[in-house]
Amino acid sequence: MQEEKYNHLKELFSDEEKINQAITGIEALIDLIGEDVNREGLQDTPYRFLKAFAEYSQGYKVDPKTYLETQFEAESHDVVVVRDIPFESACEHHLARFHGVAHVAYIPNEKITGLSKFPRMINGYARRLQVQERLTAQAADAIYEVLNPEACAVVIEATHSCMTARGAMAHGSSTKTFAVRGEKNLLEYLK
Repeated sequence: MQEEKYNHLKELFSDEEKINQAITGIEALIDLIGEDVNREGLQDTPYRFLKAFAEYSQGYKVDPKTYLETQFEAESHDVVVVRDIPFESACEHHLARFHGVAHVAYIPNEKITGLSKFPRMINGYARRLQVQERLTAQAADAIYEVLNPEACAVVIEATHSCMTARGAMAHGSSTKTFAVRGEKNLLEYLK
């Protein structure tokens, strides 16, 4: 592997021994399926895969709740809704991609946060090995804990390639999960 690419991997992961183990493992996987790891199109695949995986898992480098800590005084106690927040994640069972949109609603309790903080927080949790159910709960718990709203709700709609591209081959299927925190049910705002 070219020295420049290898140094880039060290910047992303820092542990040289684990990088070498991962490269060897990816090469073994390519060989296992019957491909030639030295074929022109596959020569840089271990590097490209590790680089992509660093992007897919960047949520481990942040505490997504911290995005919500930027807050402003607000007299409003009306419902705030942020819809159609796109995200990408990886199923922890198959490492297969799943993607979709998240919808967030909350009733402020003296404090609000910037609307852009919700996509940052959602993507912070999504960029980890996940299951959709946990992702939904983590987002709702973070909003409820950090913003201390009267109530909040998170709905996530996603398509899972572990269901559509393998196994059940359920093309066109999607999954919807709901999490509600507080006294008021805000799901009617997220339909």
